[in-house]
Amino acid sequence: MQHGKYRFIVGFLLLPLVLYGVFVISPFIQAIYYSFTDWTGLSSDFKMVGFKNYQHMFKDDVFWTSVGHNVLLLLLLPLVTLGLGLFFAFMLNVGGRRRKNAAVAGVRGSSFYKIVYFFPQVLSIAIVALLFQFAYNPNSGAINSFLKAIGLDSVQPEWLGDPQLALWCVMAVMVWSNVGFYVVLFSAGMSSIPKDYYEAALLDGANRIQSFFKITLPLLWDTVQTGWVYMGIMALDGFAVVQIMTVGPGGPDYSTELLSFFLYTKAFRDGQAGYATTLGVALLIVTLIFAGIVMKLGRRERLEF
Repeated sequence: MQHGKYRFIVGFLLLPLVLYGVFVISPFIQAIYYSFTDWTGLSSDFKMVGFKNYQHMFKDDVFWTSVGHNVLLLLLLPLVTLGLGLFFAFMLNVGGRRRKNAAVAGVRGSSFYKIVYFFPQVLSIAIVALLFQFAYNPNSGAINSFLKAIGLDSVQPEWLGDPQLALWCVMAVMVWSNVGFYVVLFSAGMSSIPKDYYEAALLDGANRIQSFFKITLPLLWDTVQTGWVYMGIMALDGFAVVQIMTVGPGGPDYSTELLSFFLYTKAFRDGQAGYATTLGVALLIVTLIFAGIVMKLGRRERLEF
């Protein structure tokens, strides 16, 4: 019977594992192989160059600039996005006035607000980037037009044309386009937390801030941790926003250059596919390190309710 059980399990797992190996593991192995070549991406002729691509990568100033931008996004984007998502979700579910003899309640019309927050998720990231490109236009964009309408004519930033502001503008778009998803996700998690916990905390004299950090956040920690990994991976990407919105793209003066976009330009603009796969290997390693750190630091005893 045991042998029959194992054959049954292997029979179900064999095809998915084969597909995973062919379409997921195999491309990674090929990328690592091509990173040791001078392949142009256009010809089948290439030769092995050893660690030459990796040596060039470590001496490339643009590579380090793009890594610095990715690290900045990696530190701030998940923190801001998940922080806003938790705040809005908590306000929608627990931040309302007491009514119907309930100690805690959500705000009126919370379902409508969730739809409004989630709306950016319905839009393609290409459409979002294009809309914000028009909004950031220094001459006729909505932002500068608003500043002019309220009497701030002297405050007319270049936004995407200013090297000091361009990356922050990109980050703002990435936050705006993702925070609504986490509002809905965290709201679903908060709705499953028994209201008795909040009522007991309020009876003990806890305010809403204390109940958030003592009740809501610990019970949602697994969801927050998963969201942190996803937002970190998004911070290491950001290709579409940079490609569509920024000057250059990637500018001005490499101020919005990200590792994913740098990889793209080397592969499809400069014909350096071998070097591009080296950048891809570096991006893979950084992503795995980030995911491992988050999972390690965020590990705690699971709370049941």
